[in-house]
Amino acid sequence: MHLFVDISSHGFGHLAITAPVLNALSEIAPNFRLTVRSALPVAKLQQRIKPPFALIPAASDFGYVMIDATRVDLAASAVAYRQAHSAWSARVADEARFLADLKPDLVLTNVSYLPLAGAARAGIPALSLCSLNWADLFAHFFGDQPWAAPIQAEMLAAYRSAQAFLRVTPGMTMDALANLLPVGPIATLGRRHDLGLNGDKAILIAMGGIAHRLPVEHWPRLPGVRWLLPAAWNCRHPDAMASESFGLGFTDLLCSVDAVITKPGYGTFTEAACNGTPVIYQRRDDWPEQDCLIEWLNDNGRCVEIDADELGCGRISAALDKLGLEAPGPRPPVDGISQAAEAIFHHASAQIFT
Repeated sequence: MHLFVDISSHGFGHLAITAPVLNALSEIAPNFRLTVRSALPVAKLQQRIKPPFALIPAASDFGYVMIDATRVDLAASAVAYRQAHSAWSARVADEARFLADLKPDLVLTNVSYLPLAGAARAGIPALSLCSLNWADLFAHFFGDQPWAAPIQAEMLAAYRSAQAFLRVTPGMTMDALANLLPVGPIATLGRRHDLGLNGDKAILIAMGGIAHRLPVEHWPRLPGVRWLLPAAWNCRHPDAMASESFGLGFTDLLCSVDAVITKPGYGTFTEAACNGTPVIYQRRDDWPEQDCLIEWLNDNGRCVEIDADELGCGRISAALDKLGLEAPGPRPPVDGISQAAEAIFHHASAQIFT
């Protein structure tokens, strides 16, 4: 079985969803051949994806142009979408030729739609896997624009051409797609480590894979609290520590801290809930996926919202106190991993044996 997987580089959440499924698939079909196309850093892909894979270092989608992790650049995104669809038929034809030459038994995207359109033209079965799709977000941001309707129609046609869209839990409703196959939550489970902080609380700052630097060097000191943040920030706060200095993968580090500061995103929200880590989150500006994520996290984890001004000034103590009053509840199951892996195996096997 040869599986071609296209993973969006719009943050790390698309990889966080896809990798556990590929790892589970390698248990079902240990000799399957895997080709991955993604513009994410190779080290991130290798850290998450356990079976060997051939890498095509490229991006077939851009998602949305971001100002930072919480704000969309609508003007730049509109230009990018109009450019991407100005020669849509030619792009689909090129993608179809690429896939025909690659000869996969199945195409899987998270969550680009160009490979779906190319696979349909090449006669190769395809699936998509995600909590969102770019067509629904496009309708949210640009649906009232006079130029938008033909582009949205091409996006929807591509998603509808897939044999199934594996919509993970939590996920957007996706009412425009009749090929939905709902699956449960997907999250990597980690292991807790002693970080050697002599009883101090460790608060991980993880705003996702899109650049978003917080001014931590100006935050007040909180007794007994350490801030774990990216080394690239070069932060000089006396209680700041580079998160990379512990030598742990993201999920193990998430398991080992007392709370995580983040924005609503599928990967961090589900991994925090499923590993029992409390969450302090800042809402994203007008990001339609976040409502279902926040509702699910409130039902399945411990979390508290903080506004942008409070976070920017480092007024975190009230949020930490509120989290401390919440008793841990049962952790949600990650049954979406096996459900998605079995669905992929079923569709690939049906192609091989027909």
